[in-house]
Amino acid sequence: MMSAVTVDFAIEGEGPPLYMIHGIGSRKITWGRLIPHLVDQFTCVTFDLRGHGQSPVPATPYSLDDLVQDLETLRIKLGHDQIHVIGHSLGGMIGPAYARAYPNRIVSVCLLSTAAGRTAKDRAKLAAVRAAMDEKGIEPVLNTLVQRWYTDEFIDNRPDAIQNRIKQVLDTPPHVFKDVFRIYAETEMGPWLHELKCPCLVLTGEHDGGCNPRLNRFIASELQDAELVILEGLKHSILVEAPDRVAVPVRDFLLRHRFEKN
Repeated sequence: MMSAVTVDFAIEGEGPPLYMIHGIGSRKITWGRLIPHLVDQFTCVTFDLRGHGQSPVPATPYSLDDLVQDLETLRIKLGHDQIHVIGHSLGGMIGPAYARAYPNRIVSVCLLSTAAGRTAKDRAKLAAVRAAMDEKGIEPVLNTLVQRWYTDEFIDNRPDAIQNRIKQVLDTPPHVFKDVFRIYAETEMGPWLHELKCPCLVLTGEHDGGCNPRLNRFIASELQDAELVILEGLKHSILVEAPDRVAVPVRDFLLRHRFEKN
């Protein structure tokens, strides 16, 4: 494990701290349309993962433990004793991994659009995407990824949002994007999810191919204290396509566990 990175962050709101972790090739701004639903009750801390956005770009390879340590370094820097964590996609793996490593620092975890309990077929699909990126580069694979991230209706109606997301990916150093995709593809939380004692919200889109309801039902079943929400009609990029729909169960869950201590 390499040294932790001092990531670029932003803070908004008042109340118990909620650390918000984006996914592969994304940015802290991805939380921008969810934050207004939460800032009256929570101190929302967003940050760019190492290698992304305004954060430093240390040499790869990275590990899930490295990303967990970056989060812990930020918590220490900001002086928060206990935190809530919400993560999307790869961020939904960093959050529970942090809770496992630092159980006394966590109040609750929201796992959005993430995966565990993958079958051999699931892993083969990810391996095919990685092979295509290695062979052709990232840009030729983006159309396939966009189709998996957004519904057809959203793609037709919001070309601006699609182009913004593509720009985020292409502005991420290619070796970083491929490396964090590797972490996402290789991480299997199944063997240790049962260790988490804090309350967890597990949420995904009905038509999310890579982080589908089957995998999220498995996640919820393995956790000691979990609630499961499946948002009808959505794919992977729920924070961009439907933040208002995501906000309802997230806010409800966080308010019910706002001040709980381990």
